[in-house]
Amino acid sequence: MNRFKISLLILVFFSQAVYSAPELNGNIVQGGLVWGQTMAGTRITLDGQPVPVHDQGHYVFGFSRDAVPESVLVFTYPDGSTESIKLAVGKRSFDIERVDGLPPKTVTPPPEWTARRKIENGRVRRARSVQTNDLYWTKGFVRPAEGRFSGFYGSQRILNGEPRSPHYGLDIAADIGTPIMAPAGGVVRLAAPDFLLEGGIVIIDHGFGVTSTLFHMNSVDVTEGETVAQGDLIGTVGAKGRASGPHVDWRVNWKSVRLDPLLVIEEGNDP
Repeated sequence: MNRFKISLLILVFFSQAVYSAPELNGNIVQGGLVWGQTMAGTRITLDGQPVPVHDQGHYVFGFSRDAVPESVLVFTYPDGSTESIKLAVGKRSFDIERVDGLPPKTVTPPPEWTARRKIENGRVRRARSVQTNDLYWTKGFVRPAEGRFSGFYGSQRILNGEPRSPHYGLDIAADIGTPIMAPAGGVVRLAAPDFLLEGGIVIIDHGFGVTSTLFHMNSVDVTEGETVAQGDLIGTVGAKGRASGPHVDWRVNWKSVRLDPLLVIEEGNDP
């Protein structure tokens, strides 16, 4: 079993009725995705914030790179009784990655890029903010391209010798033109061929706030609003934007929380 798998759950019961303990799957760890199914009509909060619940009881949430050591998950059942679960969130150590040879203007964007970057960032935020009841994420995830893992989630990035924000994706290095597939089914919310830093970019909405973002693509072969199945061709590997060589940068989000793509595919993690 993955050493990041759920290991410490301290259950505190406040309910008058008797319910079976909720089953939590995934990785309760910084960058981890967690999912489960509960009784229909149940309400859930994580640290006081609502977690959407499907009509069939499915739910999903995640933890950021810098998540605190403990979170509290509260289930309020249809009869009004509640159950509170304290989650011990595993702490991880992250490497330092040095990336050299980048075009200087992609490390420190020039002032004339400001207006365009504002528009591009706004498109990304809007694409990730869509909330649907789709359950594509329950079918699990696969790697979007064949190739070598060349960059990892959470690593502190040193770009051309200058410290920058951590890396929030999984980089897969491959030859230009290598096919990129949808890591899970969903609806394409953003498809653009030429963002300044991301190059070709695609965002797929898997439902319930879970999204995949893929960029540095050489070609983008889907359109916004299109529904794709897991494994469908969505584009090809490139080196556009802020890239020192050909690769695809795959990112996974739950709402605005940035997750580790490697954790959702390793050891056959399949919701």
